[in-house]
Amino acid sequence: MGENFAYKEYLAGLLAGVATVSIGHPFDTVKVKLQKHNTEAGGIKYKNSLHCTARILQTEGVKGLYRGATSSFAGMAFESSLLFGIYSRTKQSLQGGEQSDEPQPRVIIPSAAYGGALISFILCPSELVKCRMQVQGTDSLVPKVSRYSGPIDCALQTVKSDGVTGIFRGGFATFMRESIGNAVFFSVYEYVRYYMHHLQLKPSLSDHSNLVDMGIGIVSGGLGGVAFWSAVLPLDVAKTIIQTSQDNSSTRNPFRVLNTICRMNGLKGCYTGLGPTIVRAFPANAAAIVTWELAMKMLGINRN
Repeated sequence: MGENFAYKEYLAGLLAGVATVSIGHPFDTVKVKLQKHNTEAGGIKYKNSLHCTARILQTEGVKGLYRGATSSFAGMAFESSLLFGIYSRTKQSLQGGEQSDEPQPRVIIPSAAYGGALISFILCPSELVKCRMQVQGTDSLVPKVSRYSGPIDCALQTVKSDGVTGIFRGGFATFMRESIGNAVFFSVYEYVRYYMHHLQLKPSLSDHSNLVDMGIGIVSGGLGGVAFWSAVLPLDVAKTIIQTSQDNSSTRNPFRVLNTICRMNGLKGCYTGLGPTIVRAFPANAAAIVTWELAMKMLGINRN
């Protein structure tokens, strides 16, 4: 693939990020509220994700499910653009002149982990703002005097009180989550896509190739998303606790946070928010992959 295709891969990734947030943000808001409220002492405890969703709709309306969406759209679009672009370019570089239809773990895993590691530095500040906005609802444990009027105010107040490094609070947890999670995601995606294309659906349904491609994208992207979050949800729980803490002296080590959660709530506490996370993971990541593949096809990039 020539160098002139590079910008198209990043553009396709940006569109995939927009699709992810559009579908997945409400589920993410429920996940973050569960992670904040159900792992800390004091305040309301949600019975489950449905109870949390009902409380948000009852007290804040539909807009409550989209708290923090502004920073999420900006961050996810940019992050997704870089992730998919870096993954594609790194994979091509590692393959060199060798072309193979079958997925190669020695190429997929380092390409995905490298992309995930790089985007974590951009994703961390946007997720910090998103999470702090998401936990500010009616049931919030955050005092009213400490709440933010919007994402820009949140970012400015964080930098003012904690310095520039404050906006990168939870950076190590984000780095671990993204590098490990994306290695899992792209591995599952590539293998499911390969087997569905070459061993099952494609030969028998060639007359409906566009519909088949979309169906394969939905299944491979959805399963990849479920695998991602199943593998790294404890790191995400720790990240949420670190980023939404009002105590600047509290630990930023995700493993210490998880140890504390385990002592208070048992192992299940490390998987707080699993329900809405998995429910969100399939449609959000399916939308991302279908959008990415469709965009690349429209831009003249061949994925096969």
